Amino acid sequence: MSSFIRRLQGGNLEVFKFGMYVLFPIGWMYYFGTNLDDRFSVKGFWPTAEQSHKIPIDKEEIDKELARMRMVESIKRERRERELAALQAQQVQAQAQAESSGQQ
Repeated sequence: MSSFIRRLQGGNLEVFKFGMYVLFPIGWMYYFGTNLDDRFSVKGFWPTAEQSHKIPIDKEEIDKELARMRMVESIKRERRERELAALQAQQVQAQAQAESSGQQ
């Protein structure tokens, strides 16, 4: 080991340092740049083909999708209307109770 260190003097030391400056980043990039799919992947993060959306292409598929979307929207609209009616009924009831307690 000491003979190796004695040989690293002057120009040889500079060549060794230059080699380390060049090879260290290359080795680092090689280590982290290879086999990325296995090393840095999270299982189940991306949806599979069965889980992802299928874009309708045929006219029949588009019509089915539009009908489904309209049905979902109508269900949501009915739910909002029911919630709004219930909220208005509660407000009317609260006002009636406030008026009745104010008159007594």
